[in-house]
Amino acid sequence: MMNESKILVERHGSILSIGINRPAKRNAIDVEMFFEIATAYGVLDQDPELRVGVVHAIGDHFCAGLDLTKWQHIIAGGHMPEYPEGSCDPFAMTDGRICRKPIIFAVQGICYTFGVESMLAADIRIAARDTRFAQLEVKRGIFPFGGATVRLVREIGWGHAMRYLLTGDEMSAEEAYRLGLVQELVEPGQQFDRAMELAATIAAQAPLAVQATLASARESLRDGEDLAFAGLFPRLLQIAGTDDVQEGLRAFTERRPGAFAGR
Repeated sequence: MMNESKILVERHGSILSIGINRPAKRNAIDVEMFFEIATAYGVLDQDPELRVGVVHAIGDHFCAGLDLTKWQHIIAGGHMPEYPEGSCDPFAMTDGRICRKPIIFAVQGICYTFGVESMLAADIRIAARDTRFAQLEVKRGIFPFGGATVRLVREIGWGHAMRYLLTGDEMSAEEAYRLGLVQELVEPGQQFDRAMELAATIAAQAPLAVQATLASARESLRDGEDLAFAGLFPRLLQIAGTDDVQEGLRAFTERRPGAFAGR
């Protein structure tokens, strides 16, 4: 558990919630907050009792983006500082620092720059109907350096991505859903509860199988379909002898949900 008030980290059984808690600044992310989030991702990744993460925010807005006044020295230097030991990159851009467990985002209100790019690096995105998305970097003299130039193109297509990346215009929640940027829309105030419901469903599945599914899908995006196809059976062999596979077979024959232990 972390006690820093700007980032609230709480355990809910096998789910780890990570709450951005700077509502007076529309949850703008300073450098300290970024690395606290990275540390929380590392906890999720390393703790065998944790199976899913949910990222959310306190207040009316998810995130106004990076607090640029706090990031000037990093932007001027052209590279990120060293990550804390054991942490994972919220932008998921560095091998060895990527959380191996699924992460769900629950967003509302303003969701700008860091909010969009960290959300793009996650796995499932739930948005309140009042959410407004934007990559504002071109309006600030910089460009999206957290992965949107790659992931937004992949998620919604070249033309749609350029429409928003090159203008800095806002995208409505309805448009984000239409284009596939978010997977579900809910009424304002319901986004966290819905994300937790999905997290609980995922957490009830066999965790090694969930992680293998995620790793295979990521391999396809990162290294191409051929390598991902070639890795399917070797990856299957890694979990074939686990207790969870035997439990899955028992649950199937007994027509009941599996009780998986992650081993």
